[in-house]
Order: sequence, then C-alpha cells, then structure tokens
Amino acid sequence: MPTVYDFSAKTIDGKSKKLADFKGKVLLIVNTASHCGFTPQYKGLETLHQRFAKRGFAVLGFPCNQFGAQEPGPETEIAEFCEMNYGVTFPLFAKIDVNGDDAHPLYRHLTSAKPGLLGSEAIKWNFTKFLIGKDGKVIERYAPTTKPEEIAADIEKALG
Repeated sequence: MPTVYDFSAKTIDGKSKKLADFKGKVLLIVNTASHCGFTPQYKGLETLHQRFAKRGFAVLGFPCNQFGAQEPGPETEIAEFCEMNYGVTFPLFAKIDVNGDDAHPLYRHLTSAKPGLLGSEAIKWNFTKFLIGKDGKVIERYAPTTKPEEIAADIEKALG
C-alpha cells in the first residue's frame, strides 16, 4: 500500500514538491478555501503548525474550489489572503480537486485509506483533515467541523 510519500504536488507558487520531503514528520493534510464558514480554522491550523513544528510536524494546505465555489481566485490571491488574514506560514499547494474524475492522486489515496462516515470516500466539504503518521500512513480523518485545537492531543500522540 502506498504512503503519502509516494505523491507529489505543485506548491502554491507552481513548483513541484515531493511529499517524500516530509518523510519522518507527522502531517495534517487539509483541503482549504478562503471564502468558507470554516475559513477561520486557518488560524487554528497555523497555531498547531507553530506549536509542533520543532518536534517534526507540519500542516499542508490544499486549496480546493469544489465546494460552493469558495476558492475562486488564483494561487497568488490565495497565498496573499492566507498570509494577510491568518499569518499562514505552513506549506500551501496549488488548487486541486479532491473529488471526482480529476481528484488529485494524493486525495484518492487519502480517501481510500481512511473513508469517512458510512464508508464514503468522498470529501464532504472544505477543511476535512487527515492526520498522517511519521510512516506516511493515514492515522485519522476529521470532519470539517472538527476544530484544529481538538486534534492537538492526537498530534502529540503521533509525535510520540
């Protein structure tokens, strides 16, 4: 079975990034949007990133426009919005699809490794979160309504 380290994605500034570069870290992978009711979670995600970064943790944000067209702008606008409004320093990636025929291969992997409610693999909304262990395997999937601070204990446990 593959791990997240087997995938690559384009960064928000258009460079190809191998997720293998994060090998050995605990990751929280999140599909994000700038115009969503859950957008204020950026603040909590950044807090987690800052709190645990020195211990080998990173949040990875994947903007997505598939839910209510809540991420309509180009990558430059997304990056500026996140930095200006929430002080985001964690890695952001180029806009992707998380569902359907054009779903990014990483998200196909995440959703099959950890299906959601009633076994559904589909991402239901923005800010669905996946906690990844140091081995690159999915530990847990969290609903969009799960606040970042509620995941802190699971991150602690994964960090050992």
